[in-house]
Amino acid sequence: MERIYMDHAATSPMHPKVIEKMVDVMNGQFGNPSSIHSYGREARHLLDTSRALLAKSIGARENEIIFTSGGTEADNLAILGIAEAYAEVGKHIITTEIEHHAVLHTCGKLEKLGYEVTYLSVDETGMISLAELQAALREDTILVTIMFGNNEVGTLQPMKEIGELLYGHQAKFHTDAVQAYGLEKIDVNECNIDLLSVSAHKINGPKGTGFLYVRGNVKLSQRLFGGDQERKRRAGTENTASIAGFCEAVRIAQQHQSDRYEEYRKYKGIFMDLLHERGVEFHLNGLLEYSLPHILNLSFPGTSVEAMLVNMDLAGIAVSSGSACTAGSIEPSHVLVAMFGKNSDRLINSIRFSFGLNTTIEQVKIAAEETAKIVHRLKK
Repeated sequence: MERIYMDHAATSPMHPKVIEKMVDVMNGQFGNPSSIHSYGREARHLLDTSRALLAKSIGARENEIIFTSGGTEADNLAILGIAEAYAEVGKHIITTEIEHHAVLHTCGKLEKLGYEVTYLSVDETGMISLAELQAALREDTILVTIMFGNNEVGTLQPMKEIGELLYGHQAKFHTDAVQAYGLEKIDVNECNIDLLSVSAHKINGPKGTGFLYVRGNVKLSQRLFGGDQERKRRAGTENTASIAGFCEAVRIAQQHQSDRYEEYRKYKGIFMDLLHERGVEFHLNGLLEYSLPHILNLSFPGTSVEAMLVNMDLAGIAVSSGSACTAGSIEPSHVLVAMFGKNSDRLINSIRFSFGLNTTIEQVKIAAEETAKIVHRLKK
């Protein structure tokens, strides 16, 4: 039985060229980038060239990129760093109900420290209201953190319009772009973005590395203390090999970005068309057009997420749900709760399919066929 991986939104396989690059660096450029001898200078040069490429990929400057251990640290550093740096001018933060937990739990921590957080609602497509955002803005608002594209349903937020709305206000604009980076066109200046989080393992790079973009004129309190690495904003010896692998993954992503974008969107259509042909009842969670190309979240009435996941796995197909399964209990997806309400059946019957490296049309068809068989079997 062929195993089919359709959970790329959770993590993606490393590209062979990325692995090759990392091994080369571990063998030949293992020096500490802070050392002044030739080994250190070689590692520093590698960091500098990687930083330049990553900065260019979002329209930023080299000195605006901070290397982190991934998206979670980048989100934490952005939110906590801004909260502390601007506490004297305000303690109000705006976010949304559908953020990644790296954002929501960090905001929750700040609430316990005396900050006030406004959580914007979303409609049934997962989109925020610009009018609600504008109404929530106050003189003491210091940060607005809204994700670029949702990791569960794929909905894209109106980033450019949000940036225009915040123009001239003291609030800094942060976005978690972990799912969007590498597939969507991102220009931090065009969207007036002040801080942006990225993780390497979503784009076929290594786990445990990422970056935070911080606009040059933005103050940021550091969270890790020690050496003077990353311009004294993030102490700790840089993960040179992983950063090199990250950079290689970005190069590859840039070479194939437009092709992959169209390819994954095509996969969505093929998958849903085949379900229709097989007489499967389903509902799309989110949007088809204004969404990340690789994420497809579907609700299957009359089924349960536990049974679907078990049967899909037995069929050799790796997918995930809109729910977090822990210790035999199901916690409803906070994203789907925000979109449809806590009593919606979609909370207990939604599955996320996500495409990526090595996904083929044939695999998409097989996965759709197996999904149809499983749904019909479970509904009998």
